[in-house]
Amino acid sequence: MNSPPVDGNGRRHFLIGLGVVAAGTATGIVVMPQLLERRAVAATTPAGAPFQPHAFLRIGADNTVTVIIGKSEMGQGVHTSMPMIVAEELDFDPQRMHVEFAGVDPAFNHPFLPAQFTGGSMSIMSTYEALRKVGATARAMLISAAAQRWNVPAENLSTDTGFVTDGRRRLSYGALAETAQTLTVPETVALKAPSDFRYIGKPQKRLDNAGKVSGGTTFGIDVVRPDMLVATVARAPVFGGKLRSFDATTARAIRGVVSVKEIPSGVAVLAENTWAAIRGREALQIDWDLGEGAQTSSDALRTQWRAQFDQPGLIAVNTGDAAAAFGSAVKTLDVEYELPYLAHAPMEPLNCVVHVEGDRCEIWTGTQNQSQDAEFAAAALGIEPAKVTLHTLFLGGGFGRRASANSDFVVEAVHVARGVGRPVKTMWTREDDIRGGHYRPFNLNRVRAGIDATGTPIAYLHHTVGKPVLAQSPLGQFAVKDGLDPSSVEGSADMPYAIANLRVEVTNTDELVPVLWWRSVGHSITGFVTNSAIDEIAALGQQDPVVLRRKLLADKPRHLAVLERAAKEAGWSQPRAAGRFQGIALHESFNSIVAQVAEVSVDADAVRVHRVTCVIDCGLAVNPDQVVAQMEGGILFGLCAALTGEITLKDGRVEQGNFDTYPILRISAAPRIDVHIINSGAPLGGVGEPGTPPIAAAVCNAIYAATGQRIRRLPIARSLRTA
Repeated sequence: MNSPPVDGNGRRHFLIGLGVVAAGTATGIVVMPQLLERRAVAATTPAGAPFQPHAFLRIGADNTVTVIIGKSEMGQGVHTSMPMIVAEELDFDPQRMHVEFAGVDPAFNHPFLPAQFTGGSMSIMSTYEALRKVGATARAMLISAAAQRWNVPAENLSTDTGFVTDGRRRLSYGALAETAQTLTVPETVALKAPSDFRYIGKPQKRLDNAGKVSGGTTFGIDVVRPDMLVATVARAPVFGGKLRSFDATTARAIRGVVSVKEIPSGVAVLAENTWAAIRGREALQIDWDLGEGAQTSSDALRTQWRAQFDQPGLIAVNTGDAAAAFGSAVKTLDVEYELPYLAHAPMEPLNCVVHVEGDRCEIWTGTQNQSQDAEFAAAALGIEPAKVTLHTLFLGGGFGRRASANSDFVVEAVHVARGVGRPVKTMWTREDDIRGGHYRPFNLNRVRAGIDATGTPIAYLHHTVGKPVLAQSPLGQFAVKDGLDPSSVEGSADMPYAIANLRVEVTNTDELVPVLWWRSVGHSITGFVTNSAIDEIAALGQQDPVVLRRKLLADKPRHLAVLERAAKEAGWSQPRAAGRFQGIALHESFNSIVAQVAEVSVDADAVRVHRVTCVIDCGLAVNPDQVVAQMEGGILFGLCAALTGEITLKDGRVEQGNFDTYPILRISAAPRIDVHIINSGAPLGGVGEPGTPPIAAAVCNAIYAATGQRIRRLPIARSLRTA
């Protein structure tokens, strides 16, 4: 998921703004003031109460240090990296920390938006300095408590991994918690110099590993409540379809089925167990009004959208005079690129447990959108949001799908549970998920470019056609200006490559198929298109792809350093094994710069990716192990999509349904991945999503090196089969 700039000037500028916040110094730190809100009043604190100076931290008399996080853990590692940051300034071993998920609380809202959510690779970017101050403030108060206890100046004391000491005596943080809780929270504290970091920037084991390995971790799908029912929902088989009528006689006769009810999204079957709910749904006799959605097909959309290239679009950027420069070029390029709808396909299918009792509602789910889900659930029930309690569980994959712009799976579960009087777990099957919409948009692109006699691009015109993502969400009011959705052009309108005459335009579509942010959002499209086009331009001018990129990045030292490191580590100019070929791509997203070199072999229509060399500059790697893991995960996620991933429609129906028709990469086909980190000292960037955008282009550029065939339509498998 991504989040828009409030000024509508482009999402990249919004992220850069976050990076500036994250680059604060020890004096004059810009922080999220709500995170530092005192969670207890000293004068009324009961004896033995834990020390909780602010929303994020609690220290008990038993020396338990608990970090409360308002973000979702879906594999990206915030469950470890956020406590690490607090631990650094608190002077406490992060491996001994306990972690809790926060409830819905404005104290955990995003600093630039009145919402509590996880997305846009912003968890660390937006909280880094605030979390450091959380730890430093608590440490200062514990020192003051010890100074009071020993009747010595605070400046004569120091800390040592959970203890305050004067060199001779030691008091644990737990022993000081009650006294510290009575003190006034200081308004300013000094932070460590980065050169003194003990934990930040050093590899740390994930705090959630043990529970996940042992099976003790609770994901949304694991929730079991007393007297709980399980429900499945029959939804229209085409997008936009509506329910006419249904007969549930046979369904109600199935053992275990408790009731059947109509809800806004379809017909829900409630049962004592999942299998009964699924069998009951299969037994329903439903008459659907399919409407115009039955006419939707991928082939028809493609034909319709290609005609849009002949019409002017909304102008995202128009630097110089690309049309005039194109006319004076010595060689030109005119190509089209196509990317399909893509499902998020998290390993844990969507699910949500809801218990509605009177005018109160309790929800258990894995979500990326805490405050919105609670608000939309309240609206569905006609109650105040304060009467909704939402418990965030671990997510078995999110990739944006659990940040639904309309809270669809949560609101649906609320409608299912309404009036039942018992907790109800609404379950989606894999087929429900893959056929349920909310896809990465289907997208067509036309790129025209011209080069001069030296092979340098002097004109670049990019026209993209597809459904805008942010415009479909509540965030569109902040982001979309004059119809232009920044998520449609992020990574193209602000590409790092220096081309004097650049024009990027957009034609918005409005098909019935629901779209949603998908890991790296618009960058997953523009990363492929831009890097594929740059390679084609290099070939047009008979230049090495790295040499041309080096020339176009001459005024971008960070990008250039990432490019050079990737080429070096991959052995770009070195001999390779017979049948092995390389392709390169570089892309900036979420304030991080990533370059990838893919090494592939091609046998007829079969592609094998043997190795991927990845270099990332995210400013500072808080936990290097997790940065490596996220690059690996982002690359594999992107490879699934690049090689075989696509959602297609025929007669309004989605043709894919499970991993047999929407395959994911198997371990046996996974490449070796080498990740190299550049700590440039630049403002912090995200790492959850930037690993995905370059990989498709890197692989396709390698295929060209191997075969001379350009892959301009993804997935690769389809293009190779039809070549």
